[in-house]
Amino acid sequence: MELTITRPDDWHLHLRDGDMLKAVLPETARDFGRAIIMPNLVPPVVTGADATAYRARIHAAMPEGADFEPLMTLYLTEATDPDDVEAAAASGLITAVKLYPAGATTNSASGVRSIDAVMPVLERMAAIGLPLCVHGEVTDHDIDIFDREAVFIDTKLDPLRRRLPELRVIMEHVTTRDGVEYVKSAESGLGATITTHHLMINRNHILVGGIKPHYYCLPVAKREEHRLALRAAATSGDARFFLGTDSAPHTDPNKESACGCAGVFSATNTMSCLAHVFEEEGALDRLEAFASLNGPAFYGLAPNPGTITLRKGEAVPYPAKLDTGEGPVTLFDPGHPLHWRVV
Repeated sequence: MELTITRPDDWHLHLRDGDMLKAVLPETARDFGRAIIMPNLVPPVVTGADATAYRARIHAAMPEGADFEPLMTLYLTEATDPDDVEAAAASGLITAVKLYPAGATTNSASGVRSIDAVMPVLERMAAIGLPLCVHGEVTDHDIDIFDREAVFIDTKLDPLRRRLPELRVIMEHVTTRDGVEYVKSAESGLGATITTHHLMINRNHILVGGIKPHYYCLPVAKREEHRLALRAAATSGDARFFLGTDSAPHTDPNKESACGCAGVFSATNTMSCLAHVFEEEGALDRLEAFASLNGPAFYGLAPNPGTITLRKGEAVPYPAKLDTGEGPVTLFDPGHPLHWRVV
């Protein structure tokens, strides 16, 4: 069995920097035409000059002959200059700005503590049509980690969208039924990315039978009812939902330590995983919309000109780990064989 689709894009990707960048970039460039590149480096990509320099490092690490376009973003801080953002957008350098609540995830200490403090930037973005990518979790210590997405919607995101309805927002790596329903309630201006791993694991995979650090991510995987809601949204064909892998490499020592890092590395086998999920849901005919069409439509871009073909056959022998100059990185394990491969 074969399936040919428009070449997909990844609307949420961590490439890191240095040796890690050199190791993981080919894993995305092999299958994907474009990707939204996350700016949470150390130090973060805050200004247009930062984004220019980071893009140059990505291009320098590109495999020979690769046809891949990094779509750059800026890390929103309370000191971000609206004029710098507008200039970077006008030049075509950046495709979006990323809002991290301070302390929400990896390298987010420089993030936003007060929406009021960044309103001048958000107002400028709304005026010029530049999308805002949002890590949708509150960080209050009194809020249970499994409730942080729902509380963020009620207390931060919905008030912001009511205050500034012209702003185009992507709720990244949505993980709950609450998030799905909120996105579906919006007629325009709101989209959501869904990760590969959140379609395939729930919180039991992290905790049952021993702690599985390579399934630990932020936002953390939730109950099975939420995973099923994500699968229904992804396979529905609804244009408000599209692929953002949130593929986030960490070396094994950093994942397996006493205070392990959050992140799942899935760039290598994402398309095999997605074909498996969509086949299970009887929705292979909608994989192209989720992976290749809905994202460009939301961002106002044309789909990629090329195609990829997936073929179903014998189990695909993916490596368990990717060797990098910084150490081994474990590949996402869906827990069962994958029979679809990109050919």
